[in-house]
This record gives sequence, structure tokens and C-alpha cells, in this order.
Amino acid sequence: MRRFEIKTDRLLIKPLGPEYLDSTNEYAMNLENTKYMMYLPNDTSDETKMFLKNVEIEWAKDNPSFYEFALIFKKKHIGGVSVYIEDGAGEIGWIINRKYWRKGFAYEAANAVIDYFAKNLGFTHFTAHCDTENTASFKLMEKLGMVRTGENGTRKNRSAQKESAEYQYELNL
Repeated sequence: MRRFEIKTDRLLIKPLGPEYLDSTNEYAMNLENTKYMMYLPNDTSDETKMFLKNVEIEWAKDNPSFYEFALIFKKKHIGGVSVYIEDGAGEIGWIINRKYWRKGFAYEAANAVIDYFAKNLGFTHFTAHCDTENTASFKLMEKLGMVRTGENGTRKNRSAQKESAEYQYELNL
């Protein structure tokens, strides 16, 4: 697949890759930053390195099954946004380094990615999931125009002691 970048007023959204190992570790290994994430926190830098290698391999495919982007603000990698493709729909997700929380970066990035995928790749349906306790995430989904379509089963963060419920949101364009 041709690599592509998306620009917003404040962000450069570009393919995530191995060059972002240290900055990815900064949020992917942080317990507070990953409190509600299913497959995080990473325990070691090697886990992050393997993830970034898999991302690079996926970007090289003609038809990737997912896209992982780095969010760059003032030349600093501050988080990521992803789109995983399933049945013609894009499941969107995001993570922002906690140093940059509550500044609108997740909304700005997710909105730009949805817009790009709709206009340039023909996507008309997006989904997103979050822990029911992650108020900031589900409020962001609603701000994006997504509608809660269910409370689907449970999820467990790698460092959590208990499972929690999960919301599903959808957006039809």
C-alpha cells in the first residue's frame, strides 16, 4: 500500500514505524496511560519493538488489514490512531500520551482519519469500542457522531485485576 499522511491544523498523522520505539514506549508501558486498553501495557521494550515491526510489515502490503498512525505535534510523537479493517468497516482506536490529554488531539486525529478514509478509500462504516468506565473515550466517540449500539461482553486490561464491560459505537456515513 502506498504510505500516506494526513495533516490537520496541529497534527501530522503519518505511518507508525520502528523509528518511534522510544516515544511509543513512553505511553505503551505507562500504567495510567493504558488503564483502559485491552492489549496494553507492554511489559518490555521488546514487545513494543515487535509491534512496530508488525506495523511496518502491514504498511508494506498491497492491501493492509490495518493501519497504525503516529500523531506528530510540533515534531514530537504524542500518540497513535489506528484503523483495523473487518468486513468493509473500519474499527478506529486511539491512544494519546497522557502528557497531552485534554487538549483535543484524539478528536482532531480521529476526525481527520475518518474523513480521509471516507473520501479517499471509500469507507462508509466505522466502529469503536471502549471500556464502560472510560468516560473520556465514549464521550469522544459521541463527539465524532458515533452512536452507542451495544454493551458487548467484557474486556480486561493486561494489568487489571478484574474484567470490565465494553461499549460498542458505530458511525454510518
